Parts: sequence; C-alpha cells; structure tokens
Amino acid sequence: MKGGGSSSSSYGSLPPAKRRWRGLVVGVLGLVLLSMLVPLVFLLGLHNGFHSTPAYPTEQRTSDSIDLKVYDRHSRGKSGNQSKGDQSTAHVDDLIRRLEPTLPKDFKKEPVKAAVNNTIGSTVSSDAPKPRHRENRTRTGRIVEVAEHMTTRAGGKVEVAEHMTTRTSGMVEVAEHMKSVTDEIEKSCEVKFGSYCLWRQEHREKMKDDTVKKMKDQLFVARAYYPSIAKLPAHEKLSREMKQNIQEFERLLSETTTDADLPRQIEDKLQKMETVIAQAKSFVVDCNNVDKKLRQLVDLTEDEANFHMKQSAFLYQLSAQTMPKSLHCLSMRLTLEYFRSPPPDMEPSVADKYNNPALHHYVIFSNNVLASSAVINSTVMHSKESGNQVFHVLTDQQNYFAMKLWFYENTYKDATIHVLNVEDFNLSDMEATALHMSSAEEFRISFPSTDTLSTTHIRTEYISIFSHLHYLLPKIFGNFKKVVVLDDDVVVQRDLSALWSLDIEGKVIGATQFCAVRLGQLRNFLGDNISNTNSCAWMSGLNVVDLVRWRELDVTETFWKLVQKQPNAGEELFQAAALRASLFAFQGLVHALDDTWVLSGLGHDYSLDTESIQKAAVLHYNGNMKPWIEMGIPKYKGYWRTFVNRENHFLSDCNVNP
Repeated sequence: MKGGGSSSSSYGSLPPAKRRWRGLVVGVLGLVLLSMLVPLVFLLGLHNGFHSTPAYPTEQRTSDSIDLKVYDRHSRGKSGNQSKGDQSTAHVDDLIRRLEPTLPKDFKKEPVKAAVNNTIGSTVSSDAPKPRHRENRTRTGRIVEVAEHMTTRAGGKVEVAEHMTTRTSGMVEVAEHMKSVTDEIEKSCEVKFGSYCLWRQEHREKMKDDTVKKMKDQLFVARAYYPSIAKLPAHEKLSREMKQNIQEFERLLSETTTDADLPRQIEDKLQKMETVIAQAKSFVVDCNNVDKKLRQLVDLTEDEANFHMKQSAFLYQLSAQTMPKSLHCLSMRLTLEYFRSPPPDMEPSVADKYNNPALHHYVIFSNNVLASSAVINSTVMHSKESGNQVFHVLTDQQNYFAMKLWFYENTYKDATIHVLNVEDFNLSDMEATALHMSSAEEFRISFPSTDTLSTTHIRTEYISIFSHLHYLLPKIFGNFKKVVVLDDDVVVQRDLSALWSLDIEGKVIGATQFCAVRLGQLRNFLGDNISNTNSCAWMSGLNVVDLVRWRELDVTETFWKLVQKQPNAGEELFQAAALRASLFAFQGLVHALDDTWVLSGLGHDYSLDTESIQKAAVLHYNGNMKPWIEMGIPKYKGYWRTFVNRENHFLSDCNVNP
C-alpha cells in the first residue's frame, strides 16, 4: 500500500510541467501504435470486412470483368484449406504475383487519397489529438503511397480487363459488319449486276470432266519431279513406279478426253499417282532441276495452246465458209432424185410470167436450197398479193437440178419460181473467171477508231456488197426496168410491194446505208480516190435496182475497169479488188433506204434488241454465223427457222435440223 501510495503520491506530487510532458509521451506512443496498425489493416485486407465505404471504389466498377472472376475462383479454391490468417497472406501474395508487371499509372488517384486520408483521420481523432510532428506526417505519407501503389496496380488490371472486353465487343461489331457487307453484296448482285449474277449462283454446276483435268494436273507435277527422282540411286523403286504411272496416264489421256470413257479403276490410279507424288515431294531434290522441268512443260503447254488456237480459228472459218454436210447431202439427194424421175416441163402460162415486166420480179443469187427457200417463203407469207410475184433463183451447174426439183415439189402460194443456171449464159473470160456462187461478197473489216474517251482501239465490222455475178443483172434481165435483189441470208417480215413504187431519185440502186463504216475510215484500203470521205458504206441484203439507169451509166463496165486496175494474183486479192470496185462504182449512185427496211448484224451481233428486230421489214443475217449452221446465234435462229418446212422427207433423210 505504501508502495502504491507513494507512487501515486509521487506522481501527483510531480510538478505540472513534468505531468504535461508525460501526457505528451503517452499520446505520441499511442499515435505510433496506431500508425503501425493502419498499414497492417490494409496489407492484411481486414478493411474488407467492414461495412463502411470501400477504400477502392474501382472494385465495384470491375467486379463483373473476366479477369476478376478468374481471380475469385482461385481465392475460393484456397479458402477451404487455409486458416483465416493464411488466407489473408495468400490473398496479398497472389495479388502481388498476378500484378507483377508494372502497369501504366494512369488510374485516377484523388479519390483514393481522399478515402485513405479520411480513414486515417477518423481513426486518429477517435483516440488521440491530431498529430503535428514531422515524423507522424512522414509515416502517414508512406501509408498513402502504399495505398496509391496498390490501387494503381489494381487499376491497371481493371483496365486490362476493360480492354479485353472492348476487344470482344469490337469483334462482335466486326462480325456484324461482315454480315452487313455480305447482305450488301447480295443486294448489289441483284441490283447492279442484273440477273446473270444471281443465275450463276443458283445454277452453279460441278466442273465437267473434272477427273480428266485432275489427271492432267497430276501428270504435269509428276513429269516435273521425275528427272530429279531418277537421279537418286537409292530410290530406284520410286523412280520406276513414277515412270510407270506417267506412262499409264499418258496412255489414258491419249485415248479419252471425257470422264465417261475412263476405266472403272481410275480412282485407284489417281490415288496411286497421288501417293507417288507425295513421296517424291518428301525427298530433298535439286530445286533447279524441278524449275527447269516446269519451265519446259510451260513452254510446251504454250506451244500446244497456240496450236489449238490456230486450229480453232481455222476450223471456225472452215465451218463458216463451207456448206454443212447435211445441206450438201440435201443437194445431192435432190439431184439424184431429179435424174431418177425428172419433173415435167413447165406450163406455158407459167413460163410467160418469167419475162412479163408488169410483174414484181425478185432476184436471188444462191447455191443453198434451204436458204433460198426460206427467203421466198417469208416473202410470200407476208405478201398481200402473191400472184404477181416472180422469183428468179440464179445458181450454178452443181446445184441447178436440186433447185429445180425442190421448187417443183414445194409451192409458195401463187408465186412463180424460176430457176436459172448462170453458166448457160454467154460469159466473157473475165466473167467466167469470177464465176463462183454466193449471195453477196462479205468482208470483215478492222480499222482504228477513236471513242469519246480518246482511246484508240480496233473496230471490226461486217460489210456485204454485190458479188461479181450481180453485175450481170442488166445482161440477164434485158427486158426489165426494175428488180429487187434479195440475199439468201435474209428473212422478210413485211409486205415488200411498196418498193415497186419507190422513187430512188435518179440513182442506180436503193440500199441501206451502213454509217458505222465511212469511206474516210477506209482510206488506207481504198486509197485517195474517195470523193466524199464522210459518205457511208452501203449494204446488200435488200436492194432496189433501176436497170434502165444502170445501163445508161454503164456501171458494169466501170466496175470491171476498176477491178482490172487492181493486182489480180490470187482469189483473196481478187475479192479485195471487188470491194474497192463496188464502193467506187456506186459513188453518188446509191439512194438511202429508210432504216426500218433492213436490220443487219444477225449473223455476228449478239446485242440486237427484240424491239428493233420486230420493227424491221427485213432481217439480214450478215456475218459468219448464218442461221442454217450449228454455230448460228441461237436467239436469232427462230426468226429464220419459222419459214423452213422441216417436215420434208429429204430433210429427214439428210438429218437436216436447223
């Protein structure tokens, strides 16, 4: 008791200055103790258990991010096996480990500073006066720095999670954009590119003869690798197998070009070749040898392609310029039948119409029975009065009897058909030299042209003019004043009787002008003897001929003089001379018919519209693709096929199917 009392009395007996000093020491010690406890509260994560305002407001902002969910999953896995203290330590260690790379410190720190200061201030004020010493302020600053550092790391992690979320949403936007682009492409396919684009998608078919094409590809690769494999002594077996496969493929491809003709075991052969090629590719070979072999194969392929291209052009011209086999058969069968049972002589009443100048006389130069029949049939079918029509068909000796029998057995309303053999007329040497039957001379002309964009390119047009035999018209029909000349590649769609009352204003012929070709554009071909460079070329097909005016101007003599001035060495030069002579002989002597009379180009132009075809009085199939041959333009064939009597037994016997 004394001790205690003495102590108490001694403390109370102390001077006031000492008592104030001791109170200050106790306050400082308490502040130091609190300064040590506050960092432990943040480091151990004990502050999360309080229900006060969180020190890290960003945790609520990013609590749904992907990275934080992964982190929570790992925390829950450890909480079942560790104590509460160990859990807090593992929590801090795991956080430091996962945030080891220092992330950008662009997180906003002001809210954290305020939260930490408020927490520290409230804690200190509850137990002791507000600290004023520099040491206390330093410790408080360190606590704030630690909190800022931890918040910065956590903020960087949150930003990474937000960035990943942004990228994910960006990928979704890209997918949606690609879908919209696809929809836009389908829409543009329908609107901009017309029906063909959609038709191509709807009617996509498997490549024809794809097995043959695959064999050619494998053979190409095997040939390229074989020389390198053959130089490897250790792989003689592979070299022998590759050589056998190459020879087998060469044999098969030489015998067939379609999949239907391939043997049944072709799939096994393809698999075997593919295996051999794969083995060859697995070895280390000299790339230079493979490169050289590939270059040789490419050169050979180019040479082969050029050969086939030239052969295709030759066959195209051969098909276009020669009579089809079926039509040749028709002519031969008709000729044979004519001599087997000749038709009776023509009645005198019908023969009188041949030379009657009061009738409408049409002239056709042709050696094609079917073509001339279609011309006459279409003209008669659209004629208001067929009884006053006389058709003079001029042909050569070879087709004369076939024409006679055909037009004897086939009738065309009340029209009269007169078949003539031009070789029966007294022809001069020059005329006999030029004797070859054709409806008209057709020329394919290419010349430079400049469009509106000032880009020079080559234009190609087809011109048909009178043949050499057309200049015999005044001599053959000496009693006539006017005739209408029709080519055998035309189809009539309207009554032509108005042509007989047409005034051609003192010209020699009435013809359609072809202003796509002007004489000035043919200066290199015609020379400098062009009177008017802007004058249009004229076309045969439908021509009104004033024979009286022809005889007065002696156009035939002018034509032959012009032909003789040109070099006459070969048939091609002779035909070229005929083109120059025809264009010059009729300079200023052509009356332009209205454009609605004739529509040309059905033998080469795919772009003619249906409205123009239906309005034209005459359709002219000038060009290489005539309607009676297989490569004629399909959409124009129907206008010509309508006037062909396909039920005739001669057509069936010769397999004529135009």
